[in-house]
Amino acid sequence: MANKPDCIATTTLRPTPWARLQSEFNLLVAPTDPAERLAFFKAHPDTRFVAASGHSFPAEYFQALPKLEIVSCFGVGYDGVDVAAAKAAKVPVTNTPDVLNDCVADTTMGMVLGVMRKLPQADRFVRDGSWLKGGQALTTSVHHKKMGIAGLGRIGKTIAKRAQGFDMEIAYYGRSKQADVPFQYFADVADLAAWCDVLVIITPGGAGTRNMIDARVLKALGPKGYLVNISRGSVVDEPALIEALKSGAIAGAGLDVFADEPRVPEALLALDNVALAPHVGSATNETREAMCNLVVDNLVAVKNGKKPLTPVY
Repeated sequence: MANKPDCIATTTLRPTPWARLQSEFNLLVAPTDPAERLAFFKAHPDTRFVAASGHSFPAEYFQALPKLEIVSCFGVGYDGVDVAAAKAAKVPVTNTPDVLNDCVADTTMGMVLGVMRKLPQADRFVRDGSWLKGGQALTTSVHHKKMGIAGLGRIGKTIAKRAQGFDMEIAYYGRSKQADVPFQYFADVADLAAWCDVLVIITPGGAGTRNMIDARVLKALGPKGYLVNISRGSVVDEPALIEALKSGAIAGAGLDVFADEPRVPEALLALDNVALAPHVGSATNETREAMCNLVVDNLVAVKNGKKPLTPVY
């Protein structure tokens, strides 16, 4: 219909939310190549609505769309969005929080179990016939261990709830101590690493947390400690992690995210003390449907003259 406003999509959504988007807007799909995408934006300067991922929305995109009213991002992370440019242009940016907390927490505990109980290795042990030659080596129990959570936000708190079901003791690191949180607080992530048996990373990405988990933190975690990263690959100094895993400076790592996804270093693939996953923290049908619908809900709210539902600033 001619009276529907344009909405540019730089990401794809599931079929039902996509159909909702098409019913509410004249949907325009942007090219994937950055240069072609910028040219596409410049060719549609009157566009007021954008459905995007949070991985790449630089300042020049805001400059190319002077009438923009909202960037509705798919996912919790928005580290690829130039928020300073968005603020300067007075364009709200939204994400999709809360609806994925449970699935990411479930995945986290799966990674904890995977690396500490060596479940991927156990699967291979059965498949390659090794069990016929004798039992698998003993692993490390999870219950009653100490879990350190770097980033006690919505998802971090949900992870803590799951971990308490395993009778784990919880402590956390963040920019500041939180009121009404019953867990021990550490102002230095290295001190938290020294305290815990398994360090879970669930911080935002971006410049503020880049390489936050470095050689110093890994040394503090120690040869009996495990690292689980469910946040962004940029938060961990990947070469330092590989060296720590190779040398036995830490016991193992469960990794759902990587520095240059989907390219994973060969050195990590060759190690037997890691559990690897292809960034599937929230990747269930139910959660992705809810996330996609929230992207559309934010766009429709602004289209109808209302405030966005989940602004990030």
